[in-house]
Amino acid sequence: MFLSDLGSDWHAARIEPGIVHLDSASAGRSSNAVIEAITAHLWEESKHGSYVAMDAATAALAQGSRELAALIGHSADEVVYRDTARAALRALLGVANLPLAATIWVAKNEFGPNLVEFERRGYAVHTLPQADVYGHVDTDALENMLQFEQPDFIHICHIGSAVGIVQPVAEIVRIAHAANVPVVVDMAQSVGHVSTTTGADVVYGTSRKWLTGPRGVGFVAVRPDSRLPVDTEALAAGTTGGFIAGRLGLGAAVDELITLGPDRVFDELAGIGRAVRERLTGIASWEVVEPVDERSALITLAPPPGFQSADVVGVAEHLRQVGLLVTPAVAERTPLMLDTAVLRLSPHLDATREDIDRLAAELRTTGY
Repeated sequence: MFLSDLGSDWHAARIEPGIVHLDSASAGRSSNAVIEAITAHLWEESKHGSYVAMDAATAALAQGSRELAALIGHSADEVVYRDTARAALRALLGVANLPLAATIWVAKNEFGPNLVEFERRGYAVHTLPQADVYGHVDTDALENMLQFEQPDFIHICHIGSAVGIVQPVAEIVRIAHAANVPVVVDMAQSVGHVSTTTGADVVYGTSRKWLTGPRGVGFVAVRPDSRLPVDTEALAAGTTGGFIAGRLGLGAAVDELITLGPDRVFDELAGIGRAVRERLTGIASWEVVEPVDERSALITLAPPPGFQSADVVGVAEHLRQVGLLVTPAVAERTPLMLDTAVLRLSPHLDATREDIDRLAAELRTTGY
């Protein structure tokens, strides 16, 4: 499954890339319409003044918030903007009414920088049990654990930074809420990629990855009935300005996704992920980390025996030099699962079979 009509339309909405872009998990390729929405507002700021331009964009900003909120299962008045997903998490933790020795449960695919944010605040972090070798949360074990102990909240990376498994977030939320435990979801790698209506108390993410919006726009949304005690007024304070052009770009990106049909996009990305895993399984002793049929287009390859992290970084640099953009995902991204770097691929809708064949050929002959 490569370059369907949907992928062709997605590709045509963007300038022709100067590289085979297999790195949406870092930053997706924004469309011409997204770029035009940003630049048009910057011109308006220059012509009429920033605040006048912001006032004129009120309706478009409100529509963007409504559409983003619908995508993540919240209402527009619950959405607060920050610069990045990590800034959104920091802001949330700064206004959450948590005990000094708060306890947090996380999955094995937890993002390393999130763990740093928890640990620097002195929170006790415990790891949830796995259902399999891939790192999916064992929801039966979680339900049993919650009968005897409850953390202050459960924090889940819907999809992690360096392993493309999709956590069963909706089921985790259902089980946790039955025990009156709040759930916070990091959807930086999932929004625009898989369904993100989960029922979680708090969600946060970013514009620049699978949504293919601009850099510099993150968001956080807290339900009014959140089991996590959050000062939402303090969370929203001072956010009326910010990167308005970027928010308009994000709105344009979300509008494009809605026009294409989110479920259609999610199914297509899942099919691309499966096709890439099938193509790369067994290539030059690189090992596909996820199940072949995992419903994500984030694919990671564990290196051949004897490779060190520096070797994986070298392979990624070689691939970039020959026109293939991927990420060497170091172990610090997912320290509870990885002990060495992996090669991360994250193609979007316009990936072609020829692109992946080129990648496979380079992995066979790279010489590292």
